[in-house]
Amino acid sequence: MPASYAYLGPEGTFTEVALRTLPETATRELLPMVSVPAALDAVRAGEAEAAFVPIENSVEGGITTTLDELVAGEPLMIYREVLLSIAFALLVRPGTRLEDVKTVTAHPAAQPQVRNWMKAHLPDALWESAASNADGARLVQEGRYDAAFAGEFAAARYGLVPLETGIHDAENAQTRFVLVGRPARPAAPTGADKTSVVIWQRDDHPGGLRDLLGEFAVRGVNLMLLQSRPTGEGIGNYCFAIDAEGHISDRRVAETLMGLKRSCLKVRFLGSYPRADAASKAVRAPLAGTSDTEFVAAAEWVARCQDGRFPA
Repeated sequence: MPASYAYLGPEGTFTEVALRTLPETATRELLPMVSVPAALDAVRAGEAEAAFVPIENSVEGGITTTLDELVAGEPLMIYREVLLSIAFALLVRPGTRLEDVKTVTAHPAAQPQVRNWMKAHLPDALWESAASNADGARLVQEGRYDAAFAGEFAAARYGLVPLETGIHDAENAQTRFVLVGRPARPAAPTGADKTSVVIWQRDDHPGGLRDLLGEFAVRGVNLMLLQSRPTGEGIGNYCFAIDAEGHISDRRVAETLMGLKRSCLKVRFLGSYPRADAASKAVRAPLAGTSDTEFVAAAEWVARCQDGRFPA
């Protein structure tokens, strides 16, 4: 396996900035790819050790392209996550004034984060999506658009200037990125972990989703993300992408996954990995009866019953 990480390119994306916060990138070749599917396919084809892609932002939620790519195709697994604060700059060719901007471009995930700013400052500008924010900057450099929303750091790379900076509709906006590789043993638990799965119901019935979520609730496993995605098998057919607190080696998480496996049509394990937020070191205490110690004690009690040892 080549010592390389594929990522959503070209050079100058927020994805690249987030990726370079990982210490191991100093010893990896970084491969910019034209899209999230291309980055993930590079891993599946053995052309890269891992792929680094955006998966969620704090304004619009899950990034559907990434979720759909992880739901379908050859299984991949998440090993790391990174949180990056996001603010945009409006990048233009030198000499361009705000009143000259008639067309703008950026990645689709950027639009909800600058929509109100555009309404206030560029109400008549036409928006068209680009493969990435940096690709939008490249298109402006080539003269195909008047301006691009991208990171201010991308300006020099593409010979542009920031006409406006610090653009964001939501304060403290963040994007979550994940490092994805081929399936292997998850990293050891840190005590501040996250587990991701995708689940498919056996059939559609009243209370079906409640029953699935009950597998988490009765074991004291807190959900951090729940997003439905169409399966492509007709209107009303959905699977559910879930992030939950904890690690698969935690008894309460493992037993939750076993319950889902028994009751669901299909479960895809996407990984257990360290949480990126520093505050996660103080993960809330599990509900009474849901600690690993209590799960072990309960299993031992059942074993004694089965052996005729008359437990109390």
